[in-house]
Amino acid sequence: MRQINFNNKIILVTGVAGFIGASLTKQLLTDFKNIKIIGIDNMNDYYDIRLKNSRLAELLVNKCFIFMKGNLADKTFINSIFQKYRPSIVVNLAAQAGVRYSIINPDAYIESNLIGFFNILESCRHYPVEHLVYASSSSVYGSNTKIPYSTKDKVDHPVSLYAATKKSNELMAHVYSKLYDIPSTGLRFFTVYGPAGRPDMAYFDFTNKLLKKETIQLFNYGNCKRDFTYIDDIVEGIICVMQKAPEKCNDDTDTSTSSYAIYNIGNNTPEKLLDFVEILQEELINAGLLPNDYNFELYKKLVPMQPGDVITTYADTSELEHDFNFKPNTSLREGLRKFVKWYKEFYENIDEP
Repeated sequence: MRQINFNNKIILVTGVAGFIGASLTKQLLTDFKNIKIIGIDNMNDYYDIRLKNSRLAELLVNKCFIFMKGNLADKTFINSIFQKYRPSIVVNLAAQAGVRYSIINPDAYIESNLIGFFNILESCRHYPVEHLVYASSSSVYGSNTKIPYSTKDKVDHPVSLYAATKKSNELMAHVYSKLYDIPSTGLRFFTVYGPAGRPDMAYFDFTNKLLKKETIQLFNYGNCKRDFTYIDDIVEGIICVMQKAPEKCNDDTDTSTSSYAIYNIGNNTPEKLLDFVEILQEELINAGLLPNDYNFELYKKLVPMQPGDVITTYADTSELEHDFNFKPNTSLREGLRKFVKWYKEFYENIDEP
């Protein structure tokens, strides 16, 4: 791997007002004083825009941050940013997220995840970068039964359009790496959670419903397992990866070479969904958001699996540990406690979610 010095670098972060994008940018601006970050986001209303505005407001106070509102699918817009700023490192986190939403609104996934990513690759081709890091997803493993999931496993059977677009991103990045020598690293994130997260994620939605005394549905009768990964661990992993670009190596399939890598970033500890929600309601009680005599049994409903979902996600992080000496380590209770603390403080100052 080739070490990259961040000093005086220009870094482009797409999806900068999103959950991971904002958290990453905030940490980069804290850790590295001699960088400039160009942030792109279309600020859509897929979820509560107040969250995006709040995240963005924290970034805009830093003079080393420049925000550009626009759509990745707008090729002229993306090309103009590369032409003007010539970023050295690109971190593509912009995407239409969500497995369930891809079933009812597939067009959004084609536009953002395929056309948008293609435009990023084309700009990296015409305005060469030192490293392209992009978000993939644990969903690419589909219905694989072998666990933990390894990046060496075949991922040819996605069970949602969202997963298919993420696998397509990996294939597209591989082609551009091989043809145009673009060093690229894909990161398969595993169920990211934490403060200022996405309201469409289960833990956030469960919190909203529990506080409103609404029933929550636990799919597969609460027996699904997820490798919940705390946001700070995700951010630390991304920053580690950003600083080391893959060097050319032989592909498994032929004798040609490419500067291309894929890693899992997960907690390496799958948790049963039912246990997860029980810890969440305990932390909500501890924070005073739920009463001490709260009866969780009245508000949970155990239901069958739903289309596009998988029973278990479980990350093999051995490659990440070997190459970067990094492994996520935040416990579920610690992470949920920090989320609940943020949730209480955030919604005390605005209208109810």
